[in-house]
Amino acid sequence: MAWFRSRPGRSGGKGTRGGKSENGVAGLLLQFAAFVVIGLALASAVEAAPVRIVAFGDSLTAGFELPTAVAFPTVLERRLRADGFDVEVTNAGVSGDTSIGGLARIDWSTPEGTDLVIVELGANDMLRGAPPAETAQALARIVERLQERKIAVVLAGMRSIGNWGDAYAKQFEAIYADLGKRAGVPVYPFFLEGVAGDRELTLRDGMHPNKAGVEKMVAGFAPFLEPILAERFGARARTTN
Repeated sequence: MAWFRSRPGRSGGKGTRGGKSENGVAGLLLQFAAFVVIGLALASAVEAAPVRIVAFGDSLTAGFELPTAVAFPTVLERRLRADGFDVEVTNAGVSGDTSIGGLARIDWSTPEGTDLVIVELGANDMLRGAPPAETAQALARIVERLQERKIAVVLAGMRSIGNWGDAYAKQFEAIYADLGKRAGVPVYPFFLEGVAGDRELTLRDGMHPNKAGVEKMVAGFAPFLEPILAERFGARARTTN
């Protein structure tokens, strides 16, 4: 503070008032510096916050008969982190859930601070032969509710089994692409791509993925999701490129 000099008072004294002013200015400068440091620290903390992803679905997301460590959300998080993305993936899968069941729990299953939701529902609707229009309406409301909260959405599509015929399959499978266009959200065409029908990648029921099946699913899904993370959350998803 050598640049700051106190003026002598009118009485010719040593300018004690000036001394007090000097101390006051010094204190203000210290406070300002402290605010700057705190501000930078908070900004750094915000920038470093991970992208919070919720995997919202049924047993295919929950990891039916699998340990948590090898369920889809956990394996996806591990893969994304290995690829350089700072993410946290929460498992919000419920075995047996339908699109209507998902709509009933979407708000409390996606807490404040959620950045992106992977919506994977409809398989149980299809297995029960539910009207495709009913499934489409419930999924549309789920997407709307998330978008109202400014949460990004990715849709995971599903295919129909052959039991219900070609007409049903056509209507059901069109749900995802149609909703994606209307709502402006990315759609992964088939969540079980490369796994469905492969006995080596499914459990004894021939439907749910085993450990190797989940790894196969993530190997297909991660490259689809990563560009979305980079574009939407570029400041918070650090790639290795």
